[in-house]
Amino acid sequence: MMENRLKMVKRAVKEIQDGMNVNLGIGMPTLVANEIPEDYSVLLQSENGLLGIGAYPAEGSEDPDLINAGKETVTSVPGASYFDSAESFAMIRGGHIDLAILGGMEVSEEGDLANWMIPGKMVKGMGGAMDLVNGAKRIVVIMDHVNKYGESKVKPACTLPLTGKRVVNRLITDMAVFDFNNGQMELVELQEGTTIDEVKEKTEASFTISSSLMAAR
Repeated sequence: MMENRLKMVKRAVKEIQDGMNVNLGIGMPTLVANEIPEDYSVLLQSENGLLGIGAYPAEGSEDPDLINAGKETVTSVPGASYFDSAESFAMIRGGHIDLAILGGMEVSEEGDLANWMIPGKMVKGMGGAMDLVNGAKRIVVIMDHVNKYGESKVKPACTLPLTGKRVVNRLITDMAVFDFNNGQMELVELQEGTTIDEVKEKTEASFTISSSLMAAR
């Protein structure tokens, strides 16, 4: 499982360009912070009020007052700034976040995203996901292709409460990479060791296959 997650994280890092302002969602997306090239000037933003997140702290040097939106201790880079949630969400809603990399529970063939709750399970709130999928310039979702029961999480229509409709630009799973354009889903890359037939077998959603399909690397 960790190997699959690292595969998705390393692929997601390729979506980041030098100079971007990037928001990393709770969970697996936070691992992206440790994989960004050192020569990149990238500012990571957290909706709880920090612009300039660094890597995870070394054991024993954690600052309990310095956390990300997932309540994990983090570090800050030189020049980082701190602000209240109102200012943070103004950045998001104002279109100042170039890229948001989010986790997902389900993604539909039209690019709908469900990632904030499972009915019947306790949640503390919807967090910033609904603002991010509408305010960030580009949305990339990383998630396992199937759930723990072996059922596809890439569906014709989401069965869980939606975070946003037609908001996903790119989906990265442990099997493949998909793009969404005008409600159409296209397979654009295969993860190493995966075949098109395997992707078809594990995907409930309908999709086309890019003519320039190449293995993700």
